[in-house]
Amino acid sequence: MSLGVSRTVPLIVAIGLFMEHLDSTIIATALPRMALDLGLPPVRLNLAITTYLVAMAVFIPASGWIADRFGARRVFVGAMGLFVTGSLVCGGAPSLEVLIGGRLMQGLGGALMTPVGRLVMLRSVPRSELISAMAWLTIPALIGPVIGPPLGGFVTTVASWRWIFWINLPIGLVGMAVALAVLPEIREENPPPFDLPGFLASAVGLSALVFAFETVGRDIVPGWADLAAAAVGLALVFVYVRRARRIDRPLIDLGLLRLPTFAAAVVGGSVFRLGVGALSFLLPLQLQIGFGRSALESGLTTFVSAIGAITMKVTAKRLIDRFGFRRILIVDAVLAGGFLAAVGLVGAGTSVTLLMGILLLGGFFRSLEFTAINAVAFSDVSEAEMSRATAFSSMMQQLSLSAGVALGASTLHLLGAGSTTPPTASDFSIALVALGVISMLAGPLFARLPAGAGASLIGRGGAKSEPVRPAEDGA
Repeated sequence: MSLGVSRTVPLIVAIGLFMEHLDSTIIATALPRMALDLGLPPVRLNLAITTYLVAMAVFIPASGWIADRFGARRVFVGAMGLFVTGSLVCGGAPSLEVLIGGRLMQGLGGALMTPVGRLVMLRSVPRSELISAMAWLTIPALIGPVIGPPLGGFVTTVASWRWIFWINLPIGLVGMAVALAVLPEIREENPPPFDLPGFLASAVGLSALVFAFETVGRDIVPGWADLAAAAVGLALVFVYVRRARRIDRPLIDLGLLRLPTFAAAVVGGSVFRLGVGALSFLLPLQLQIGFGRSALESGLTTFVSAIGAITMKVTAKRLIDRFGFRRILIVDAVLAGGFLAAVGLVGAGTSVTLLMGILLLGGFFRSLEFTAINAVAFSDVSEAEMSRATAFSSMMQQLSLSAGVALGASTLHLLGAGSTTPPTASDFSIALVALGVISMLAGPLFARLPAGAGASLIGRGGAKSEPVRPAEDGA
């Protein structure tokens, strides 16, 4: 594969990830207008959000096997097409039932786009360029949640909420055309049989957990329903874990945790994402409910985080080359968590300049941490394990981000002690500081990494320029 193509691959994959992350956050701002047009209470439309997340939880574990069986390029393009089709259905939905059907299609497409897109990149990009490539993939994950709410408010105000879905059509069609022309076809010659019992246990268990995460503390369903969903989810996950230890090539390969780099990325990365997932939920509410600012003012303030994330792109490789993965992950987790907590210490009277400075630096350090986590996770994964590793990693990312939102909502609920009044500015402050401290706790977990972790990616050992790919690039 040419160097030009290897640099293009992350950008193509990033198109799909940006579309997915943008869509997952843009809908929240438009819910009141959607509810009015469809003649429904706004709370019922939360099903449009939870349906999407549950669909992703169901199909992410199977994404690696599907890519091995049918070819990664074909599956990635098909997933993008399914996501676009779901967007078209959602935009034209005349009822809640049709809207939920469209969101199911989007969730299935998103479940395949994320891990399969990452798999294509890992098998196409030389190791020496993997850090820079991961930086490109980190940016859409951070920019999407930042610009989603203000963009949703703007589009809903000047046009119609239906355009928040239809905006995906040109993005997705361009991405599909470029992906078909450029991405290599990668597939396994002899994929193992599909683990149907394992898929059913993981699908129902993970979807139950995601449902519990997304509804707890939001008064969407009774409290007993949250507890029942969590109990069912945990029980089925336990069943899956026992089964996975007894069979070869399970969908979610727990044996990958024997790799110190992968285990640290999964465990430490999940703890770090708890705070980050909560931030995307709490910050707009803090600015609008706690400080009384408009949705537009909130969006223009939080957008500066995206600038910090983009700035990281040009410095991540140099920083990691200079200090190594272990040191970056430890120190940066503390810095990023500290800036998250600092957001909770600002008040309504804090100058906009100071707040934007905190958000700018916070966006930089969060993006750097994600880039390092995503790169080091696959530094010691073998070619045969790569598809299962991407599915495992994507699943844990989805669960930890959903758990972060649930933790933020639950914290506000507990601080309100069941009160029917809106949360106060001090409630948001306490929640953000607490979650910032949780993110900082990822630092000690990364301290378990060996000193030379990820050395093959930065030229400190191993085959610096070897690509993580099969012997042939395919069609």
